[in-house]
Amino acid sequence: MRLLAIIPYAPTVIRTRPHHLLLALARRGHRLTLATVWENEFERAALDVFRNAGIEVLDEPLGRGRRAWNVLSGAWGRRPMQASYCWQPALLARLESWLGQNRPDWVHVEHVRGARYAEWLRGRWGAGVPIVWDAVDCISLLFEKAGRESRSGFGQWVARLELPRTRWYEGQLAGKFERTLVTSAADRDALQSLAKIAYSHNTTTERIKILPNGVDLTRFQPGDKRSAATVTLTGKMSYHANITAALWLINEIMPRIWAQQPEVRVEIVGSAPGEAVRELAKRYPERVTVTGYVSDVAAYLQRCTVAVAPIAYGVGIQNKVLEAMACGAPVVATPQAASALQTEAGRELLLAGDAEEFAAAVLRLLQDEPLREAMGQAGRRYVEQHHSWDAIAALYEQLVSQE
Repeated sequence: MRLLAIIPYAPTVIRTRPHHLLLALARRGHRLTLATVWENEFERAALDVFRNAGIEVLDEPLGRGRRAWNVLSGAWGRRPMQASYCWQPALLARLESWLGQNRPDWVHVEHVRGARYAEWLRGRWGAGVPIVWDAVDCISLLFEKAGRESRSGFGQWVARLELPRTRWYEGQLAGKFERTLVTSAADRDALQSLAKIAYSHNTTTERIKILPNGVDLTRFQPGDKRSAATVTLTGKMSYHANITAALWLINEIMPRIWAQQPEVRVEIVGSAPGEAVRELAKRYPERVTVTGYVSDVAAYLQRCTVAVAPIAYGVGIQNKVLEAMACGAPVVATPQAASALQTEAGRELLLAGDAEEFAAAVLRLLQDEPLREAMGQAGRRYVEQHHSWDAIAALYEQLVSQE
C-alpha cells in the first residue's frame, strides 16, 4: 500500500498513536510518506526516526507567529479553533507538489487538527484518492465531559466555547470520507450520532470503525524490582483531565490512604505540570513528587508499587493504563479510565468509582504482594494479546481494505 500520512503535529514518541502506527506499517512493507509540522528543534529531530525507517518525510516549521494567526483567524467561522491551529500553507504547497508527481492508494489524516488538510484534499482531488480520517477520539464527547467534570478553569472554558462548533464540525467530517477511525466504541457511537444529525438521509455512519491504541512492548516491559509503598500517576500534566485526576488523587484519595499507611509516597510523572499540580508537591514535600518531563516514563512504571488512573472523565483509550499493565504494574483505575478496554476487573486491574473505593483498592494492593504480582502478570498478558502495535497495524490494513 502506498500511504500518505498527514499528521498535524510532529509524531514524537509521546504522541504514541501516529508514532507507532506509522512505524509498524513501514515494518510490514508499506510505502509511506509522512507530511507534518514541528514547533521546536526537539520535534524536528524526532522526525529522523521515520527517515531512518525508510519513510519519506515532508516537514515544515509551525512557528509562534503562525500559530497565533491560526488561533485568531480560527475564532471566526463555523470550524472550531483547534481545526485551524496546525494549518500551515507551506506544508500545503509541499503536498501540492508531491501529489503532482505521486498518487497514493490512501491518504491518512489524523485528528480534528488535521481535518482541514483532508478537506483541502477532497476539494482539490475529489474522490480520486480515498481518505482515512483518524479522529482518534470524539472531541465533542470530551468537551461535554470536561464542561461537567473538569476542575481546571481552562478545561471548562474551552469546552463551553468550542463545544457547539466542534459538534457541528465532527458531524460533517464523520460522513465525508471513506473511513473514519476512533479508539473506542463510546467515541464511535458519539460520532455516529453527530453524523446522523448532519446527514439525516445518509448511511455513512457505517464507515466509522474502531482502531484501538497499542503499546510499545519493548519499551514498556516489567522491571526487576519494585519500590515499597509508591503510587504513581502518569500523563501529560498540562492536560485538563490529568490535572483533575491529580487533584482528586491528592486531595481526596490519598488522605484516606495516609490515614492507614502514612509512609506511602506519590509520584506524579508527566510533562508541563501547571501551578495547581506543582502546588501539590509543595504542600506535601515528603509525600508527593511532581517530576515534570521525564525521558523514560517506563522506568517509573517498572518500579512503582501501584499505578493509578483516577480519571474522572475522558474519551478514547487511556494509554497510561495500557503502559502500566505492559510494565507489569498492578493498576487501580476508575471505570471511565478502563471503559475502552476488554479487561476483567479483579483480574487484570481493580476498578473503583469514588474516593473511598479507590483508596480501599490501592490499600488492598499495597498490603497484598501475591495479588500485586498476579495482577501485574495478568495485565502484561492482556496487552501482549490485544495491544501490540503489529496487531493494530494488521487491523488497520483490514479496515482500509474493506469494501
